[in-house]
Amino acid sequence: MQTTRMWIKIVRVLCMLTIAASFLSGCWDRLEIEERAVVLGVSIDTVANTEKAEEQEDEISHLHGTIPAPSKGMIRVAVQIALPGRIPLGPGETGGGGGGSVGKTVWVIEVVGHSLNDAFMNLQQQVSSKLFFGHLRVIVISEDVARKGLENINDYFRRNSEVRRMAWMMVAKGKARKFMEASPPLERVPTLYLMSTLDEGIRMGKFPKDYIGIFWSNVSKKGQEGFLPFVEIKKEQNVEIKGLAYFVGDHMVGVTKPLEIAGYLAVKGINPAGYRVFVQLGSPEQSVMTTATHRRSKIKVQIKDGVPHFTIDIGIELNVEGKVSNDIQINNPDILKLIEEKQGEDAVKFYSDIIKQSQEKGSDYFGFGEIVRARKSQYWNKRIKTAEEWSKMYKQCTFEVKVAMKVRRIGMKGV
Repeated sequence: MQTTRMWIKIVRVLCMLTIAASFLSGCWDRLEIEERAVVLGVSIDTVANTEKAEEQEDEISHLHGTIPAPSKGMIRVAVQIALPGRIPLGPGETGGGGGGSVGKTVWVIEVVGHSLNDAFMNLQQQVSSKLFFGHLRVIVISEDVARKGLENINDYFRRNSEVRRMAWMMVAKGKARKFMEASPPLERVPTLYLMSTLDEGIRMGKFPKDYIGIFWSNVSKKGQEGFLPFVEIKKEQNVEIKGLAYFVGDHMVGVTKPLEIAGYLAVKGINPAGYRVFVQLGSPEQSVMTTATHRRSKIKVQIKDGVPHFTIDIGIELNVEGKVSNDIQINNPDILKLIEEKQGEDAVKFYSDIIKQSQEKGSDYFGFGEIVRARKSQYWNKRIKTAEEWSKMYKQCTFEVKVAMKVRRIGMKGV
């Protein structure tokens, strides 16, 4: 009985201390959501006319003639800021403010600067509320900026603790600002449409996971380069994934074709599989369309004549989706065997060409160098050591690609 009373007294004392602490401290660092300028998306472009752009800048971060500005050229930054109470709360809803159109849910504002930090400082001078990057979902960079280098961009966002590592960074064909002004009918908030396009691409097996955190991790590795989605905005405000924009260090050096994304996914063995291709069995009329449903990949490495040699064993399961001519009897086991052989032969050349293309650019975005580091550590520590040396060695590496195709289903109609 005495023990019970003692515990009751202890609990009462703790409750009183908690209440007292809340009164004394309070929410000293609180910041209401209405007092924040919530940035949803950012676009970064180069500036063609630097002199005219300098006139737009009010000399916030430097004074002409006293503190010299960076000599790398200026950038143009556009941001999408969410309007409080206007973001839709669910399907068919328009939010507290009643506006349902894109023009009423976000505010697009543009600034220039000598660096990304400089541009955001100029932007803060024009916005009354504090900029908040905790809900930043999409960063769109123009191709020109990507080819010049992302050193400053990566440095700024990696240092900012508010930026989520699950956000998307992408390279745009043409001007990146167009993506901030797009108004796709399927989504009232443009940045959410961009984000869902890539997220659904992952679920359908059409794009690998490549969030901004994964990209930064790959860029930091000694035996792998980074890549970003290469996108283009179409006439109907829809977004097309044009390929992979791959890098050497912080500089973009090339872009794959859309179908070559499937080659990367196959070499890495990433599932699910979701691409369709035509397989020609004889004449152009004797063709069938197949879709990949599952991939597997096993990569082995050996050192031959002082150079890494990779053996890539790829297995893909297929479904027959359709045929061009009625002359093809796909319920015939010999025809199914022919489909597997023909597509296997085409795939070997297709995958080999993709790897060769990356070798010519010196961009190992597949991560073969990381396999050498893990399995041939003595060779790496003696011959390679650095990312720059691996970029040179990667051009000399040899590859042997083996592909095994297996048709699993032909649909509900056998003829």
